[in-house]
Amino acid sequence: MNTLEFQPTHVVPPEGLPTWASPDPSDPSARLDPLLPVQLAENRGDWARVVCSNNWSTWVDGRLLVALPHSPPGTQQPLTRTEDPRPLLARVEHALAEYRRQVDELADGRTDLETFRRRTRGFRLGAVVDGDGAWLLDLEQGRWYYSDGLQLQTYATVDVPPAAADDGVEEPSPPPGPSPTQVGDP
Repeated sequence: MNTLEFQPTHVVPPEGLPTWASPDPSDPSARLDPLLPVQLAENRGDWARVVCSNNWSTWVDGRLLVALPHSPPGTQQPLTRTEDPRPLLARVEHALAEYRRQVDELADGRTDLETFRRRTRGFRLGAVVDGDGAWLLDLEQGRWYYSDGLQLQTYATVDVPPAAADDGVEEPSPPPGPSPTQVGDP
């Protein structure tokens, strides 16, 4: 398996995971980092052999793995690191501010529910921040990223949802500035 073929099926739990060179508790090996994406390769009872993106294979307690809801679709590019997470964070912040503006208009009675629904149709935003870690989806790149505060690591790739069908309703113009990053399903 090379990096282009790596498709994570699970992640390591937040506290990390001990490993073994074989499915034998007397044969310990290195520890896997918290939230590391892995691909399940084999099961033997409660034991699971996983493969990491660097092609390293090891045995773990398979009951502790966190399953991904769907295997992310492949990408033509290897998983990469980006030096600075701030540009993506700025786009997420901008998108969240736009959604907040729409919610404020609805709550203040300056718009009705149907207008709110029309203006937010197709708008996707989400971010998970847990202490020093953050998961951010950049639909412009079609990738989920994990940030440790210093850099971004591609976590998984996603299918960009198709544009909403033209229903004859005029969509509002995008706000000025960079286009909002759409992050996760609501």
